[in-house]
Amino acid sequence: MSRENAIAAIAVAGIAAYLGLRYGAGVTPARADIALWLVLAVGGIPILGKLGQRVWAREFGSDLLAGIGIVAAVIAGEYLVGAIIVLMLAGGSSLEQMASGRASAVLDALARRMPQVAHRQRDGLLQDVPLAEVAVGDQLLVLPHEICPVDGTVVAGHATMDESYLTGEPFAIAKAPGAQVLSGAINGEAALTVMADKLAVDSRYAKIMAVMAQTAKRRPRLQRLGDRLGAWYTPLAVAIAVLAWAVSGDGVRFLAVIVIATPCPLILAIPVAVVGAISLSARHAIIIKNAAALERIVSCRIVILDKTGTLTYGRPAVTDIHLTPGFERQEVLQAAASLEAYSKHPLAQAVVKAASNEGLRLQPVSAISEPPGQGLRGMVAGRAVRITGRGKLPPAMAAALPAVAPGLECVVLLAEQVAAVFRFRDEPRRDMRPFIGHLGPRHAVQRVLLVSGDRESEVRYLAEQAGITEVYAGQMPEQKLDIVDAALRQAPTLFVGDGINDAPALTAATVGVAFGPGSDIAAEAADAVILDPSLLRVDQLLHIGRRMRTIALQSAGFGMAASLVGMAAAAIGWLPPLAGAIAQEGVDLFAVLNAVRAALPGRSLADYE
Repeated sequence: MSRENAIAAIAVAGIAAYLGLRYGAGVTPARADIALWLVLAVGGIPILGKLGQRVWAREFGSDLLAGIGIVAAVIAGEYLVGAIIVLMLAGGSSLEQMASGRASAVLDALARRMPQVAHRQRDGLLQDVPLAEVAVGDQLLVLPHEICPVDGTVVAGHATMDESYLTGEPFAIAKAPGAQVLSGAINGEAALTVMADKLAVDSRYAKIMAVMAQTAKRRPRLQRLGDRLGAWYTPLAVAIAVLAWAVSGDGVRFLAVIVIATPCPLILAIPVAVVGAISLSARHAIIIKNAAALERIVSCRIVILDKTGTLTYGRPAVTDIHLTPGFERQEVLQAAASLEAYSKHPLAQAVVKAASNEGLRLQPVSAISEPPGQGLRGMVAGRAVRITGRGKLPPAMAAALPAVAPGLECVVLLAEQVAAVFRFRDEPRRDMRPFIGHLGPRHAVQRVLLVSGDRESEVRYLAEQAGITEVYAGQMPEQKLDIVDAALRQAPTLFVGDGINDAPALTAATVGVAFGPGSDIAAEAADAVILDPSLLRVDQLLHIGRRMRTIALQSAGFGMAASLVGMAAAAIGWLPPLAGAIAQEGVDLFAVLNAVRAALPGRSLADYE
């Protein structure tokens, strides 16, 4: 039980004991007050201590009124009122934790999904050990249909793994010795022996969980708005209370005004709405790293989009195969597809699909390696096969290749001889043009930019299909950053990208959204990560942010308006302290329950077809 829940429980018990002793057992008021003193001591002192620290730091937030109310109640001898204020604050925090439970339930589900033990092979023995004891270099047995516990490399066995939970790609990836595996992936029909490349706490799955855990600790700008509102609300309430006391000469009116002014809706409703929106986002495969992004995204008037994997599916198709004399099409395609079946490169599945369409069977593969930036290597049916880019070849070998053409390409080498050049085109997302077209009318977006590191011919080809007129091709990471900086000087900017080269731009933008968890660096740099890459999720994020801000301000605004009416009634003597405390509790409950609506899906979270 949390401290807030414990204080709330003690407050309820103390108030109930007081009422029972005072009006049921007929105990004298002085003795019955002991129960209230217990509430004030256990609950009020910690609250006053925390508020004292804030005052010392010159932070005069809206909850300062609660502290003033408790002190005023004690001085006036209205111990029941003071206990109710304690219950108000602690009970409101408990409501917030209940709302937070919806978001933390997503994190709990992620945690429950991972195995707690690993099957470690050492000295010829197989032993189940806690996941935390797995060290880098340990060999682990992943049984059929089990979840892979760590990031690693296959050292024995052939199987397939379903990585869609992490990558969003709806297909199984073949695994053989040398292939990389991700924690959280589901093994197929055969056992694999995997060497751990990372500790469990450093694995891909653990990083996603860490993002969820860190989210609740972020203090969003919208929540600070509550403090800014309290900066004028608190002195106004105190001024009304002092004026009522001065005019009437009755100190009880000061207490009555302070009690009804206690701004629990302002303190609690906004964070409850934020937590609810985080939970709703998680249920739509959107992980919010920085909760402030939920408010900021509403104000974005410029949208900058990466190309590959964002406006396209990241699943290119083979359009042409240019063979070198002495090699046959089926020979080269079969060898390339056999090796590419063990790669997660965007072009790999296109090659495998091309071979399948021609009825070619994959051959046995061994000694797979894929050094970063160097392409894919392996032995296919006893012959060395390498798949790379023309920029990685010696100048003399590259000069003999066909001229560069629009689209993507790779070079296939058999026994270190250039065998063919494969050319590809990436398929645009089907809803790309409607999504781009609706950003202006529905989300007040003024400019949409397409920024890519690809060649200009390929980027402009896609831009024409999408209806985007501002195009920047061949951009390096620092150039993308310059484009974002220039946009920010005009208006708040949303950047959507998926690669390592997008990380600087994701960090600099008003809101950075990583499209899919394919790059750890991009995910770390972004404010939000879309696990299921689709433009629909981007639209849902825009709607969730707008809806959260509306609900949060509705809840806070209603609470403040109701409190102002109550302050007026208390100032003229129509609302005594006890009645004010009860009325304020009702206002609090309504405001917080309204804020919980931010966790509900609503009628629609998308507005384009």
